[in-house]
Amino acid sequence: MEVKKLQGEYLDAQVYVLCKLGQALIIDCGAKLEDVKKAVGGHEVVGILLTHGHYDHSCFCLEYAKEFNCKIYANKNIETTLTDKIAIYSEDYSTINDFSKFEFIENDKQIKLGNFEINCYSCAGHSICSECYIIDNMMFAGDVLFENGIGRTDLKYSDKKQMFESLCKLENLKFDKVYSGHGNESNYDFQMKNIKVFKRFLSR
Repeated sequence: MEVKKLQGEYLDAQVYVLCKLGQALIIDCGAKLEDVKKAVGGHEVVGILLTHGHYDHSCFCLEYAKEFNCKIYANKNIETTLTDKIAIYSEDYSTINDFSKFEFIENDKQIKLGNFEINCYSCAGHSICSECYIIDNMMFAGDVLFENGIGRTDLKYSDKKQMFESLCKLENLKFDKVYSGHGNESNYDFQMKNIKVFKRFLSR
């Protein structure tokens, strides 16, 4: 599987295009459509995954879904974030209210989209709709885990207790590498140390 990283338009949020056996999967929707189309190339897009509903990660999701004629997969709580002009954190208070292209993920589960087997984990804390995905032993963590940190817990619908519980869940999963919503990639050993540090921080 090839992983292509694109820079988003807002707050340096990242979009990932995963290519495998002629098919592509898009994770988050903050980059310009033209850049995403170039990354996709001749691959068939089998779906879009959102890691959470903050605007820097979700702003172009309907545009992508229309262009590639595919569904958007996201945590079931994302409607609350996307329709709330404060919680979405868009610069102009714009919201997303059309959910006709959405498929909602409830509970931790595995889904299959074309050639991609995706393990989905609900990881609230940074947002109520944060979802982490493990695909081919690589975790796409959105704003839950960073190279040297975790997502903010002082935003609307953020919660320190939920973040602690999510870190406990991630600590017990197996993966080789973490691709975050911002910043550089990190590996399993590094994240085990990172998680332990921030679990102590959150439990103070």
